[in-house]
Amino acid sequence: MEFGLWEKYYTEILEDFGFSRSADEESAKMLDEILSIEGCLTLDDLSQIVGFSDKFIVFGAGPSLKKHIKMLKEEYDLKDYVLVSADGATTALVEEKICPDIVATDLDGNLDDILLANLRGANVAIHAHGDNIDKITSLTAFFTNVLGTTQAQPIGNLYNFGGFTDGDRAIFLTVALGASEIILAGMDFGTKVTKYSRPNLEVEVADADDFKRKKLMYAEMLTDWIRDNEPVKLINLIDYNK
Repeated sequence: MEFGLWEKYYTEILEDFGFSRSADEESAKMLDEILSIEGCLTLDDLSQIVGFSDKFIVFGAGPSLKKHIKMLKEEYDLKDYVLVSADGATTALVEEKICPDIVATDLDGNLDDILLANLRGANVAIHAHGDNIDKITSLTAFFTNVLGTTQAQPIGNLYNFGGFTDGDRAIFLTVALGASEIILAGMDFGTKVTKYSRPNLEVEVADADDFKRKKLMYAEMLTDWIRDNEPVKLINLIDYNK
């Protein structure tokens, strides 16, 4: 998605949630400065790293995640796919002894598991927004093989492929990487949250609050935009497991 089109959605999101564009831009500037010092990946770099396949699996942190991982392990050869986890979904993959090729994160998932995945070879797309400036400044330097992203105007080392939540941003990233087929696992877009999306949750699954429900609504809308507008086969496993 070109930024000119994304900006229309972005403006609506800022207004709907009361987010600060200037805070997003400040976070993006900070991430760019850190990556300028620490080093980072370009989109071309990442394309070469994952160029072994144009088929992707994107793992979200919805209630169906573990069921979908089990099904994929039994019925698919995961080596044929580029595996992309959305933030907290990384923990579920680590539990199943699977290392994603890419983690898309705004650094609010289980950081131990994201760092472990990075140590085992996962590339990390770190996203800057106004609410995670502290994490950007304190944690980014601990990661290697980092691609920087922003939801504001892209600057310096940062990209904006479109997308709002970790999940749909991960899908937009795969499109930018030339995906011909994307399987969505754990992408429920419903009214529930899990311990994978909320690490401090004391139960496995809970009702989402209004804020989270609204975020999931936008994630589903933007995913539908990809299905309708990009030349990619999009398969959501939740549609086959209802």
